[in-house]
Amino acid sequence: MKRLLVLGAALALTLASAQQMQGNPNLRGEITVWSWDIAAKALEANIPGFNKLFPNVKVKVLDIGNQATYDRGLAGCAAGGGDLPDVYSIENNEAEVFWARFPNCFTDMNTLQPAASTLRNQFPAFKWTELTVGNKVFAMPWDSGPVVMFYRRDIYNQAGVNPNTIRTWDDFIAAGKKIAAATNNRVKVGVIANGQDDEWFRMLANQNGCFYFNNEANAVTVNQPGCVTALETVKKLIDAGIVMQGGWNEQIQAFKAGTVATSMFGAWYEGTIRSNAPEQSGKWGVYPMPASRPGGVRAANLGGSALAIPASSRNKEAAWAFVRYALGTTEGQVTMLKEYGLVPSLLAATRDPYVNQPQPYWGNQRIWQVVLGTLGSVPAARGTQFFQEARAIMVKTQADYVAGRFPSAKAALDAAAQQISQATGLPIAR
Repeated sequence: MKRLLVLGAALALTLASAQQMQGNPNLRGEITVWSWDIAAKALEANIPGFNKLFPNVKVKVLDIGNQATYDRGLAGCAAGGGDLPDVYSIENNEAEVFWARFPNCFTDMNTLQPAASTLRNQFPAFKWTELTVGNKVFAMPWDSGPVVMFYRRDIYNQAGVNPNTIRTWDDFIAAGKKIAAATNNRVKVGVIANGQDDEWFRMLANQNGCFYFNNEANAVTVNQPGCVTALETVKKLIDAGIVMQGGWNEQIQAFKAGTVATSMFGAWYEGTIRSNAPEQSGKWGVYPMPASRPGGVRAANLGGSALAIPASSRNKEAAWAFVRYALGTTEGQVTMLKEYGLVPSLLAATRDPYVNQPQPYWGNQRIWQVVLGTLGSVPAARGTQFFQEARAIMVKTQADYVAGRFPSAKAALDAAAQQISQATGLPIAR
């Protein structure tokens, strides 16, 4: 896979240099973009570069929140699309919900010029899987979310913990106990949104080659061995007393206060840490996520987004120009990487010299080499149109298992599999 990525990147560089995006001063109008948090700020950062090519197109980016973007998108599609923006941000694992339920709500990008299919080789193949239906392309790949451990160098050093020695989750638990002892139990090594989200379970399951559904989207697989290991690990971490429980806001508060020494997330979280705690520059570093067993996979993916154009947009040409500039040019993707840490999917952008530069905020570590070095090891996973239903069931199942309401992780996941099967009509894989 790594070799394929390198060869594909070389091809993409050739294409990018031969097919420079052409500006059009005659293209006019205003477009509105819906997004959230760092993603919205990253898109805003691309407006000046875009306006050098398209000076008469006004771009307005609205940060309406992650969940609100999804909810308002569903509501807008259900209402016929009249209340949707010109450009819509969508997470890959939720994308198939829209294509399945509202097949006419979004523009087939092959009907635009240039057709999206002509850009296919400029991105890894896995990024298109959830964005296409047959020959139709409903969204353009944006970022990916390779999982890494963001850690506080100073706190690890204080406790005598070398991140290079953390290779498995057992190693991580031992390190967490050392950090707790060195800080009078003031500092934890993670924040798990138990009862609010199952993101840790999803990261660990993906690492172990398991997900809610199989990659053919025709069976429930959440009770398979890799998922059992993932759920057992979540409980093991909580029972060890080395992590705190809380959601998105609590985690930001914790790393700002210095009461959490590690944040495990998709690499897009780099921008969240850097923008929320600029005063901690030089104190942070990055290392690969631990494996479930010695020599096991130390990679996973969480998140990754795309941009779609609602069929109701009144200025599709301008919307498509902005999407192609932000996502289909090295300048657009690297701007978002530099400013907000969004990991590019455009292969040419992953080869940009910036990727190999030491990053001052991160103690001059070449963190993007670490991040992108994991991409070739990430097991495939597919959200399907039933992602949200499965996620809701797993959030409760995880909380119940952690609370001791199931005798084992396998029993908990067998129950979850039954519920997911009933909710989706898909059989449980045997």
